Amino acid sequence: IRIGESIMRVHGSPEDRGSADRYYGRSRNPHYYPNGTHTVPLVTLLNKAEVAAYNRAYDEETDRKDWGEII
Repeated sequence: IRIGESIMRVHGSPEDRGSADRYYGRSRNPHYYPNGTHTVPLVTLLNKAEVAAYNRAYDEETDRKDWGEII
């Protein structure tokens, strides 16, 4: 959901999943959960608008998970 220039991501949406995948260092894999993250069903057949939303959020995520020092 766009509010002015910011995006309010609905938990489980393509935008939420794209942003989370990039944040956690996962590869690009468009998907979403219409009932909230990690709930059934997992949707992997996205329409063009959903893929675009996922990719936009993936590309625009600037933060990265700090996994700490690897020993």
